[in-house]
Amino acid sequence: MRCIRLDLEYEGTRFHGWQFQPGLRSVQGTLEQTFSRITEEKVRFVAAGRTDAGVHARGQVAHLLTDSGLDARALLLAMNSLLPPDLVVKALRDAPSTFHARKCALQKRYEYWIRNERLPSVFSRRFSWHWKTPLDVDAMRAAAQTVAGTRDFSSFQASGSPEGTDPVRTVHRVDVLTPSAGTLQIVVEGVSFLRHMVRILVGTLVDVGRGRLSVPAMEAVILARDRRAAGRTAPARGLFLERVLYPEGSTHGIDK
Repeated sequence: MRCIRLDLEYEGTRFHGWQFQPGLRSVQGTLEQTFSRITEEKVRFVAAGRTDAGVHARGQVAHLLTDSGLDARALLLAMNSLLPPDLVVKALRDAPSTFHARKCALQKRYEYWIRNERLPSVFSRRFSWHWKTPLDVDAMRAAAQTVAGTRDFSSFQASGSPEGTDPVRTVHRVDVLTPSAGTLQIVVEGVSFLRHMVRILVGTLVDVGRGRLSVPAMEAVILARDRRAAGRTAPARGLFLERVLYPEGSTHGIDK
């Protein structure tokens, strides 16, 4: 049995998330159908992170196990010739049999984009959250610095999460950047995340930026371990899975 790693990029607007759902358009379902058309083999794609409906990815990673003997380069070209324009396989390579896209991941980097201007932009409306009133970026940045660590993040876990989910997660970095005027880029890096965790964290930071929540209160929100203590869930359209980090040497093969 052969293990293959794929590096993926997709626009999440028209996908109902990563995970296969009968009758709905998903990233996993689209990939599996496409691979089956090429090889006449049913396989299961496993992702580093199961992105929600509307969430985008620039650096998603997946793997599959297959009996196909097709060359990796040929598979890459064949898949991209059949996939829809909002889903691209950026790289496809053979990987060790021990490689697992989710279990081997050391860290994931998410980025959330906010358009903080009075008027919305036609060209960024599918890729950012428009917030028309001014936000205090310095306060948001100060609040973000209090988040990192291995902690119980129950306050940032969406209702309806699987029962028994361990709410303890390790977050390495939360930062609020301003790459250009009127644009906020919130970077969150960590090992793994709870359901809607990044989006709830962003919504809470926006509450700080609008003056609804003080910087010192951010710590109290975390310690409350109560979803009601945190802010709203930010819209999916501003969130990107940017990169997944693996141990050096955990995969090998061609990039393109």
